Amino acid sequence: MKISGFSMVKNGGKLYYPVKESIMSILPLVDEFVIALGDCDKDDDTREQIESIGSDKIKIIDTVWDINKFSKGTEHAHQTDIAKEHCKGDWLFYLQADEVIHEKYLPVIEKRCRELLNDHEVEGILFKYLHFWGDYNHYQHAHKWYKHEIRIVRNRPDIHSWESAQSFRRIPDFDGKTYRGHPNTYKLKVAKIDAYVYHYGWVRPPMFMANKTKAIDTNHQGEEKAEKISSSRGHKIDYGPLGKIHKFKEVHPKVMEGQIKKFNWADELNYTKKYRPGEMKFKHDKLKYNIITFLENKIFHRGIFTFKNYVLLKK
Repeated sequence: MKISGFSMVKNGGKLYYPVKESIMSILPLVDEFVIALGDCDKDDDTREQIESIGSDKIKIIDTVWDINKFSKGTEHAHQTDIAKEHCKGDWLFYLQADEVIHEKYLPVIEKRCRELLNDHEVEGILFKYLHFWGDYNHYQHAHKWYKHEIRIVRNRPDIHSWESAQSFRRIPDFDGKTYRGHPNTYKLKVAKIDAYVYHYGWVRPPMFMANKTKAIDTNHQGEEKAEKISSSRGHKIDYGPLGKIHKFKEVHPKVMEGQIKKFNWADELNYTKKYRPGEMKFKHDKLKYNIITFLENKIFHRGIFTFKNYVLLKK
């Protein structure tokens, strides 16, 4: 059994992505790690970070992003597919550049991949998620945050990245462009795994968070609209009252120790339970979603009114 890791990134360094830590987190598990590296800005050091890992398992594929051809965030899916197409493993383990796997889960993942290797009804493996927020000691468990996602898929040519690269679908006769088209696409049949993806996409200094959000908005809505959104939002992101959300009481992956030591923006955060004057209220904190979150976490103990981009098998 061979496992390939794969990912894509552009300007990961200047946008504060833990891309080096992400790759390192599964490097002991995989036989290779393929990363599609976009045409980064001159002041970005993503390539240097990746090369500093010093592993011959890593294969960098140089790419050029075209958000006019691949609009509405689909360049993310296109870049993911580029990396996927260069993978040689039986299983393909996808991590976005802000996602990290704790070392305690590597034996669990290896065992699960072996168990399911010859069960070809299973097209993918479904992971649980921890979404860290603001700092490394808080995480989101609100309705608007996805609790599961496909991160390992079979090495099949008709399995493609989907929409803005959050997930995967089976797309026979794919035209190479229509990542957001729904006709003639199929949700993957997946099996669960008792392992978490640690998502650090919302743990950045507030100024870096604003820069990253603007970059994502540009990829989804174009430069002009992204500039307007950025101007209205301001030069930094306020995370809101961290006192209202869950505290993380366990231990982060070892590869994140260096990143966590860099944490120096506590004085910019709001550790109370109330919004400060002028702080933007996020969708997950609006009354409607607070009610749904309460029902999910306290009454039903499962997601309600949620979209699932997979067919869960009892395996």
